[in-house]
Amino acid sequence: MIFAADAVAPWRCEKGYRPALLGLSVGALAMTAKTSKSAAKAAAKPAAKPATKTAKAKAGKPADETPASRRKAAAAKPGKAAAPGPRLLSGGNPQIPKGYGDAPVQAYLDAVPGWKREIARRLDALVERTVPGVSKAVKWNTPLYAVEEGHWFLAMHCFDRYLKVTFFRGAALDPPPAHASKMADVRYHHIHEHDPFDEARLADWIAQASRLPGERM
Repeated sequence: MIFAADAVAPWRCEKGYRPALLGLSVGALAMTAKTSKSAAKAAAKPAAKPATKTAKAKAGKPADETPASRRKAAAAKPGKAAAPGPRLLSGGNPQIPKGYGDAPVQAYLDAVPGWKREIARRLDALVERTVPGVSKAVKWNTPLYAVEEGHWFLAMHCFDRYLKVTFFRGAALDPPPAHASKMADVRYHHIHEHDPFDEARLADWIAQASRLPGERM
């Protein structure tokens, strides 16, 4: 089986990519008592002068008011940025970590750009209906489907102008999908933006493919 060495589009066999098989704190102040002599002197002193304008202004300032410079800095400080979504690789294909089960496949589908997202979701749902209990995984940024995990019969991958559906034993399907591969057993079905989603044909191919030996990867 041929995969892409750049891990971006593992089934670009038709472009001549060479494969690589899987095995990717407030302080407090203390006050002391004044002596009686100090107290007498204090009592003999004339009344204190009225506070100056500056002192009055300071006395009237709320204790918890933030200085203007700090307010400006706080206003200028940006909030925490949201985590970026998956990176889109060549052809707009999402970069998703390798994983098994439905979760990584759903992460892939959520990240598919534009019109291809709906098509990819419809295809994923069709596989689930056609092959109950289907096993799923994402490897090489590509969703894979199997009856027995590790023996894959179908994959999908995003390209600029279409969604590629790979049937690993596509040559044995009746009729075989239109697009051939450099690998004799493999056939591709390309779904473009304005192509009809031929559910009946795809379901038939999926059912046939699920009964054939899967590709070990």
